[in-house]
Amino acid sequence: MSSSTTRRGAIANAKGGGRLGRTVSGVVIALGCVLFLGGFAWGAVEYRPYTVPTNSMQPTVHPGDRVLAQKIAASDVRRGDVVVFQDKLWGDLPEVKRVVGVGGDVVKCCDKQGRLTVNGKAVDEGYLDAGTRASMNDFSTTVPRGSLFLLGDNRAVSQDSRIRLTDAEHGAVPASDVKGRVDGTAWPLGRMGALSATSAFDAVPGGGASEGPLRWIVIMVVAGAVLILGGAAYTPVAALLRKRRA
Repeated sequence: MSSSTTRRGAIANAKGGGRLGRTVSGVVIALGCVLFLGGFAWGAVEYRPYTVPTNSMQPTVHPGDRVLAQKIAASDVRRGDVVVFQDKLWGDLPEVKRVVGVGGDVVKCCDKQGRLTVNGKAVDEGYLDAGTRASMNDFSTTVPRGSLFLLGDNRAVSQDSRIRLTDAEHGAVPASDVKGRVDGTAWPLGRMGALSATSAFDAVPGGGASEGPLRWIVIMVVAGAVLILGGAAYTPVAALLRKRRA
C-alpha cells in the first residue's frame, strides 16, 4: 500500500471522526440547553423572591437577604419550616419566621435545659446560636386548629408569636396567611445557597420540616451549563489536536 493511499485513509478517518464528534457535541449542547433553560423555567414557576425585612431570623438569614420562597398549600406547612407570611395583626409587610407549632400543638418554654417543648417533646434547635435559650420569657400555649405558632431564630430581638399571646389569635397566625416556604438565599452571593433542612422537630409526632425542589433545580442548571460549555469546547479542542498531529 502506497503512502498516498495511507494518507488518504487517515484523512477520511479524521473527517469521519470529526463528523461524529460534531454530532455528539451538538447533542450534548442541546441536552445542556434543555436542562439549563428547564431548570430556570421550573424555578420561575415554583419560587418567588422576597427580601428579609429585619434581623429576627439571624443567623439563618440576614436583613436585606433576597430569599426564594416556594408557594405551598396551608396544609403542607410543617414544624421547622421557615416561611414568608403576611397577617393583618402583624403589619402591612410580609415577614419571615420559623414555624414551631401547628394546629393543636402545645408549645411551651422552657424546660430545665432552656429548650422549647412541643407536645411534651424537647426540641434541640440547632439553628439557634450556641447557648441561646429558646425564649427569654416562659410561656405556654395551645395552637388553634388551622393556625401556626411562629418564632424568629434571633430570639433576643424577634417580635413574634410570644409577644402576641394576648391578642385575638393568641399569637397564632392562620396557615392561609403563608405566602411561601423559604428554601434558599439568592442574594448576596456570599450567602447564596439552599437553607439546611432542620431535624429539630423530627421526634415530635407528626414530623418536622419539609423541603422543596430547589436543590434539584440548581443541579439541573449547573449540569446544563457544564454540558453546554463542554459541548461548545469540542470544536476548538479538536482543531487544536489535529494541528498538533499534523
